[in-house]
Amino acid sequence: MTSSPAPRPTAAAPPPPQGARGQVVLVTGLSGAGRTLTLKSLEDLGYEAVDNLPMSLLRNLVRPRRAVARPLAVGIDIRSRDFGPQPVQAVLRRLLEDDEVDARLLFVDCDDETLRQRFSETRRRHPLAADRPLGDGIRHERALMAPLRALADLVLDTSDMSPADLRRVVTGHFGLENRAPMVVFVTSFGYSAGLPREADLVFDVRFLTNPHYDPALRPLTGRDAAVSEHVERDPDFAGFVQSVTGLLDRLLPRFAAEGKSYLTIAVGCTGGRHRSVVVAERLAAHLRAAGVPVDLRHRDLPGGVEGEGAAS
Repeated sequence: MTSSPAPRPTAAAPPPPQGARGQVVLVTGLSGAGRTLTLKSLEDLGYEAVDNLPMSLLRNLVRPRRAVARPLAVGIDIRSRDFGPQPVQAVLRRLLEDDEVDARLLFVDCDDETLRQRFSETRRRHPLAADRPLGDGIRHERALMAPLRALADLVLDTSDMSPADLRRVVTGHFGLENRAPMVVFVTSFGYSAGLPREADLVFDVRFLTNPHYDPALRPLTGRDAAVSEHVERDPDFAGFVQSVTGLLDRLLPRFAAEGKSYLTIAVGCTGGRHRSVVVAERLAAHLRAAGVPVDLRHRDLPGGVEGEGAAS
């Protein structure tokens, strides 16, 4: 990560409507987890981004009862001068008490093994591991940041996210189009590679007839008509899909009414190549027909996920 990134061209955010509360997002998290990319993603959305501001200046950045003319994203981490959980909590508390400000705390997290891989691949030194093993630095930082993670409005675990995935999730949660409908992300996956960490709803379709055991279908995927027809012939397929789509038709308006701007639906089978792909395609088609904005990906198919490598 780099400190105080140079100003970059960003989308001009429209001025807030009369009486609207100014948007302020405090972005913090573990070193190497993707905080810098998260801040840049917010900048691309139209936020004014400020990184590594000393805590003494952060207290004056948004003054009480003073309207925020432009959405603001502030990056804070252990490299910030005078950093500590207590000062950040004090700033956040003051913002939450301000009627002119809509403040949220975003914490970017990652599992320890992925952090080790990222620091090893980039040959960068962990800020807290100058004179100690990398693992000690990660553990020390995780303990130091635990109080802020507990306070966060949203925790993003980037362990399995590509940079494109991270930008997509940030856009879904912090996009500035106030009247935009809730965006739904549908992904297929294989349990053999683990559950998607960002999933809100998970449907297990391993009970359906598995095309893997048909030698002619094994090399194909759920995108192929032969596999789709095979899965759809299962006597429980139609009823299952009807039940799930009926459930989603009832739940999505409720999620939207609660202010949720982004929902991830994950459909899993053993390998993520056949059954889950077919069902995910059907669910996405149903939601699109109902006018719901849908982003469809197949995590464990080659080329099924747009990305540029691990988030950093």
